[in-house]
Amino acid sequence: MALLVAGLASAQDFKYVGADNCKRCHNGGDHGNQYDSWWFDDLHSQATESLSSEKAKEYASKNGIADASKEAKCLKCHSTYHAAPENLRNGIKPEENVSCEGCHGPGSRYASSAIMRNRNIAVRQGMVLQTEESCLRCHNEECPFYKWFDFRADFARVSHPTDNESHK
Repeated sequence: MALLVAGLASAQDFKYVGADNCKRCHNGGDHGNQYDSWWFDDLHSQATESLSSEKAKEYASKNGIADASKEAKCLKCHSTYHAAPENLRNGIKPEENVSCEGCHGPGSRYASSAIMRNRNIAVRQGMVLQTEESCLRCHNEECPFYKWFDFRADFARVSHPTDNESHK
């Protein structure tokens, strides 16, 4: 899951900091309870667990995969931790599944509240805004369980906008 980041810094300057860092600010009413919205309502927060389902086990068995939950080809889309280059993982944990940074990019340069107050600056510091192409990095026919992806409808279903206008 290679992420393209905007701005002048190199991709090596952007390190993963983990969902706990995002939670500090994105778990209150002023910010739309984005962390809870992801953790409790979004299937991305359960992506790794889906690799242990009966359906995944059956597929793995038929295709010579010992354990889908340990298979790099599967984990690259089901786990932000496993998709991230090892030297950039910093604070991210394997159990985060597809966490904030899996979609929004490594947060080390944009995670501060001072930067997050201005979307343009946050993007210059590595925050990735979602597009159909960014979602299609994982939601594509390479996955054996791929279902047609309707960006507008599916994005609306997982969207977790802020209630604070200064972040828009």
